[in-house]
Amino acid sequence: MVKGKREERVAGERSLLLGVGISSIGIGMYIPFSLVFFHHVTGLSFAVVGIVLTATGLAGLAVMPLAGSAVDRFGARKANLLLYAVRALGFALYPLAGSLPAFAAVALITALADRSFPVVQQSLIGEVARGGARDRLQASIRALQNAGMGAGALVVSGVLALWGTDGFTYTAWGNAVAFALAGLLVSRVKPVRELAHGELGSAGSAKRPPAGYRMVLADRPFLGLTAANFLTALGYSALSVLFPLYISTWLHGPDSLTGAAFTVNTALCAGIGVLIASRVRRSGARRTRSAALGALLFAAAFVGQIVLGTVRPGQTATLVALLAIVVVYTVGELVHSPSGGALSVSAAPEAVRGRYLATYQLSYSLATALAPSLFTGLLALDGRLPWAFLTVAALGAALALTRLERHLPPEAVHAVRPAPVSAPTPATTPAPAPA
Repeated sequence: MVKGKREERVAGERSLLLGVGISSIGIGMYIPFSLVFFHHVTGLSFAVVGIVLTATGLAGLAVMPLAGSAVDRFGARKANLLLYAVRALGFALYPLAGSLPAFAAVALITALADRSFPVVQQSLIGEVARGGARDRLQASIRALQNAGMGAGALVVSGVLALWGTDGFTYTAWGNAVAFALAGLLVSRVKPVRELAHGELGSAGSAKRPPAGYRMVLADRPFLGLTAANFLTALGYSALSVLFPLYISTWLHGPDSLTGAAFTVNTALCAGIGVLIASRVRRSGARRTRSAALGALLFAAAFVGQIVLGTVRPGQTATLVALLAIVVVYTVGELVHSPSGGALSVSAAPEAVRGRYLATYQLSYSLATALAPSLFTGLLALDGRLPWAFLTVAALGAALALTRLERHLPPEAVHAVRPAPVSAPTPATTPAPAPA
């Protein structure tokens, strides 16, 4: 284990994590039932709800660069509080939005906040934490998000069992309360200032980004990091998009296998995510190499799917093999996510961190948008083909991360900077003996 400085505790860290957990419960109360949820809350048809959600979701992607600019101008903490307030207001208004124009307006405002939130939250981590504390927060937040969403799904199931479809209205108001409470908790977090890489010169010049998004587009190592993350992000989309289709159409397995896969993934993320991230961080591994290891574990899981799809054993053997593959996949996710997230935050200059992370988050959004058509097209040709594509993508991401290592700032690559080895001074060098 590499010894270094003890990680700084974040001022208000418990409040931040509690806020994340509460808001994740709210998200879990409507995400699994999104179309049904909005149909019952507004009274509009499923078709109309689907069209509105798709249109507003695309509009939300378009404003992500603006969210990055807002973070750089006003700070991530203020932007985070604003987004929590907008989301709280949006869910409070959903039960009142019975007409199409009203629903579209509320859905648009809420979608803008939802899509911008990952950019702002990642920027907030960079604003309130430094060094290995960033990795720790990344892991803790991901674990709480998984646990909260699982708890939210259980809560809404109980609400619906008690009040029937009227429970969707109560769920909307519960979401509003959850987001408002999360905002109040996050308001207790205190930012820290640091001189990030690329901020040379006087203090006054450090506060003024020289070129906005032009600076991001000129940073080739960061763009390479973003491209590598896009390849890995396709693998993240596999669990929700490809797994269910593959199980039902190629393996001809029951839908319960999909539920089992999701349950194992969620339980592991919530239960051992922080532990694995802590072990990786304390090993002293460079963030680039930890993220690359996560991508390699993804590739191993995808190769396992190819083998499973070729052998096609009986139902019991398929269940065991599939769950083993999901375990490998989840461990890869838990190794990659904290290191990859902290790597992107730390590679971004502080003065333009919001713009950098908005660009980085587009890799996730683009992968999520392309995954359904890409996976279904490949699956129609051969059930193993999408897994082969994902294997190549994951291996490419791992290779790119290791190649980028020497081009990224040292404070981004190392969670804890290694202590410099001091050269011997002339005073310590023995004088030559007199002749």
